[in-house]
Amino acid sequence: MAIWNRWEAFGSTPYTSGDTLGNLVFAVHAIGAGVVAFGGALQLVPKVRAIAPTFHKINGYVYLVTVMCLALSGFYLSWIKGASPDTLSAVGTSINGFLILTFAYLTVKTARNRDITSHRKWAIRLFLVSNAQWFLRVGVFSYFINGTMLGGTPVFGDIFFPFWTFGCFLLPLGGAQLYFYATRSRNKNVKYATAGFLVTMTLLMLVGVVGLTPFLLQVMSGEQLTL
Repeated sequence: MAIWNRWEAFGSTPYTSGDTLGNLVFAVHAIGAGVVAFGGALQLVPKVRAIAPTFHKINGYVYLVTVMCLALSGFYLSWIKGASPDTLSAVGTSINGFLILTFAYLTVKTARNRDITSHRKWAIRLFLVSNAQWFLRVGVFSYFINGTMLGGTPVFGDIFFPFWTFGCFLLPLGGAQLYFYATRSRNKNVKYATAGFLVTMTLLMLVGVVGLTPFLLQVMSGEQLTL
């Protein structure tokens, strides 16, 4: 577990010697993030819901329990274990955690009420806030790559970072809300503008994914991480 602290150069020291509970919570938190990313994505695929409704229901409950555990463990890691690099990050994680718990409740409530349209919307919102840490990392690498390509010299400490602490879940939520509005709108300009926004965000996300991949390979290879 001590290898987790190879992230120390980036302000994160998840492993603490002798803190069995804290280390276990972090391990479960990290594994749960994988369940959320893949399990949540399966919940949003229409074919899965149509062909395997029982799987959709069971996977949905597993997903909901996991995201709730992630939110609660996030509070513990941020405020008790002190795993967040600074107070602002802890605040952002906490707000994100409250949104996860709220959206999880509304997702279940609308499903039980057979309000499928609202259930789908809350499920999408829940998926987005549950994967905020992924958006956070991908967004950071997209910022570095695009900023450099545009002739800038992006560094840690830029104004982007406190903004993205909250933007990593607020921007996806805003995009989802814009999409919901555009699907109801009869105004073609609204639809074109929404499509343009989603395409732009997708391309920026793709840049971040491409940039993050070699870094993750470096992490797995055991090479020294530097700023």
